[in-house]
This record gives sequence, C-alpha cells and structure tokens, in this order.
Amino acid sequence: MKDYNTFRIIVTFLAIILLLVSFACKGFKRVNVKFMTRTAIFAAISTILYTVPFLKFKLPFFPSFLEIHLDEVPLLIAGFAYGPMSGIFALLIKTIIKLPMTTTMGVGELADFVYSLFYIVPAALIYQRNRNFKGALIGLTVGTVSQIFAASFITTFAILDFYMVVMNLPKSAILGMVNKAGIQIDNLSWPFFYYVGLPFNALKDAMVIVLTLLLYKRIHILVEKLP
Repeated sequence: MKDYNTFRIIVTFLAIILLLVSFACKGFKRVNVKFMTRTAIFAAISTILYTVPFLKFKLPFFPSFLEIHLDEVPLLIAGFAYGPMSGIFALLIKTIIKLPMTTTMGVGELADFVYSLFYIVPAALIYQRNRNFKGALIGLTVGTVSQIFAASFITTFAILDFYMVVMNLPKSAILGMVNKAGIQIDNLSWPFFYYVGLPFNALKDAMVIVLTLLLYKRIHILVEKLP
C-alpha cells in the first residue's frame, strides 16, 4: 500500500508537470538558433552550479542529505530574459547532463527537475506579462511559494519512501540524520514536512530570489544582447 501511494503521488506530480509545460508552451511558435544558443549558455552555467561539488554546500542545522545548490538562478534569468521555454529547455539540458553521474538511480535528478519547474514556469510566465522589477518580484514570490510546498511535499511523501524502499535506507537512519541536525522529530511524515522540508526550501529559495534579482538587474542589458 505504501508503494502504491508513492506511485500515485509521483503520477500526480508528473501530470502537474505536463500542465505547467503546456502553459509555458502557449504562444511559443518556433525554436531558432539564437534562442537555442542563449538557452545553452544558461544551461551550461546551471550545470556547473549543479554538478561541481564545491559550488554546493550543506547547512549544519539541516540533515546532511539536504544540499543547497543555486543552479536555479541562471534558469530563472533565462526564463525572464527569453521566456519560460528557455528556462525549461535549460533545465532539461542540465538534468540530462547530470543523469550519467547520478547516485540515486536518476530519482534525485527527476525530483530536482520537478522542483525547478514549479519555480521557473510561474515566475517566468508572470514576468513575461509585466517586465519590470515589480513583475519579477511577484513572479519570484509566486514561484517560491509554489516550489516550497511542492518540493517539501514530494520529498516528504515520495522521495523519502524511495530511499527507504529502493535504496534500503532504514527509517531510523534518516531520523538519526535529522535529529543529529538538532531537529527533534519522531516520524517522517508531517513533522518532517513542517520542520525540515518547509524551512529548508524556504531558506534555499530566499537565497535564489536575492541572487536572481541582484544579478538580473545588473546584467539584463548584456543578456538581451547575447548572440
């Protein structure tokens, strides 16, 4: 029954992915060389931030299996500058490049792909309708809220089950890592969601918001002049 529930959750979120992508594709007519060149540049930057070990870091007050990586910053900038499909394509390229290096049978990469979609698509769609600082701030806020809840929910009720069932990682081991970080919970359902998932994703997304706003404000003219 537990495996069935996990499968049902994954299928539900895959359906949501298709819905998000369909919204992003609305009005997207064709792919040209300039679009793909620009997208590839930001995909390369995102891939470096995602794969190079010293560009990722852990926080002592969260479990050691949770890492902060800021690869969504260039993805959001691509989405803001060239539209949602640029952000999605850059995300897809980054994910495909990372898959051969996976240590989680591709599940970690798929989860990160889903989490980033919940961030990039709403943010870029909103900014596309209102291309100014206010639009960027509203888009990032909506994307942040969307991702915080989606990422926290999927991690709590699907990804942890995967690690326990498929990778044979005992529940006690995961709880031990959580408790070692100073978070005292006794199960991996809603307590994990509220005391680990939500605060971790909120902190990570706050960093992404600040960096995206600071960088895009300074380089947006250069970005729009890329070949």
